[in-house]
Amino acid sequence: MAKTITFAMVHFSVAFSVAYLITGSIGMAGFLALIEPMVNTVAYFFHEKAWDAYRLRRSKHPQGEHVVA
Repeated sequence: MAKTITFAMVHFSVAFSVAYLITGSIGMAGFLALIEPMVNTVAYFFHEKAWDAYRLRRSKHPQGEHVVA
């Protein structure tokens, strides 16, 4: 759990720093640093769904067959 918490702190710090360097605004940097993990979580969910569908298609077709989706 400690590793997860410290990684979250590092992630927030990096996101905040990059956003601040780009925008020059503390408020906007804070907003982006908080929003980005939420958006990334949703993107990760859909990435996993797509990856699962890909694996399922691959498991139904032997190696060497070309599958057109």
